[in-house]
Amino acid sequence: MRVAISVPAQTPATRAKIANGGLLRVLLIGAAFLYLAFFLLLPLAVVFAQAFAKGAQAYFSAISDQETLSAVKLTFIAAGIAVPLNLLFGLASAWCITKFNFRGKNVLITLIDLPLAVSPVVSGLIFVLVFGLHGWFGKWLDAHNIQIIFAVPGIVLATAFVTVPFIARELIPFMQSQGTEEEEAAAVLGAGGWQIFFRVTLPNIKWSLLYGVILATSRAVGEFGAVSVVSGHIRGETTTLPLHAEILYNEYNFVAAFTAASLLTLLAVITLIVKKFVEWKTEHRNESAVLPEQA
Repeated sequence: MRVAISVPAQTPATRAKIANGGLLRVLLIGAAFLYLAFFLLLPLAVVFAQAFAKGAQAYFSAISDQETLSAVKLTFIAAGIAVPLNLLFGLASAWCITKFNFRGKNVLITLIDLPLAVSPVVSGLIFVLVFGLHGWFGKWLDAHNIQIIFAVPGIVLATAFVTVPFIARELIPFMQSQGTEEEEAAAVLGAGGWQIFFRVTLPNIKWSLLYGVILATSRAVGEFGAVSVVSGHIRGETTTLPLHAEILYNEYNFVAAFTAASLLTLLAVITLIVKKFVEWKTEHRNESAVLPEQA
């Protein structure tokens, strides 16, 4: 038996609404692309145009400059120390917050978000106040010939501070959505705390963890404000790549300045590609986990 379904005919008013809706969609998409082209693509194009303004030879000469290489090295040293520290902290704090109930949980969550609310320049000044020559520990550090401010340790501390929230904040909502059923089942079967973490928790969060590491690394490499305050701008010693680009620009050495900026841009593009890959893997994993349940 067939059931006839009547479809109402489109009136001129209905057709006009559909046409207007399609036009609105085209206008919104066009406006979004124009906005991105003006504020994102055009500045990036200017960076590379200025970097290659005097030819490829001048560009690669600026890259091979000793001070540029030193700035690149220091940038990766700071990120290479700060990000693993925040990886350990992010794992520990997210595990505590999502798996246990304890006094001060809300305080801990608030403190994790603090670097997002504090200006990077203010965070740099905090380290100067604590570890500077006239700071709280300045005299003791000076007496023991330990230099933190205007040295590599200060840059690492400032970088670690501004990147604290990224890994923890990526893990906390994901681990909360997972619940504690799998960990409780493993505990019932006799697994210990470390076994539960390495065999149950860590495999489930590995892609979210990697995503947080990527975000933290991107911020660490491009950090300017906090590092600028604690570095002292000592060329070849305490200048990271963003600081090096600023120094060269202030000296009207535009080709070298934009060459340093282009390196930061390339690092950002690489980070974006890796980020999209991790997002794809995460979505693919979630779809694979849902399909067996539906079956």
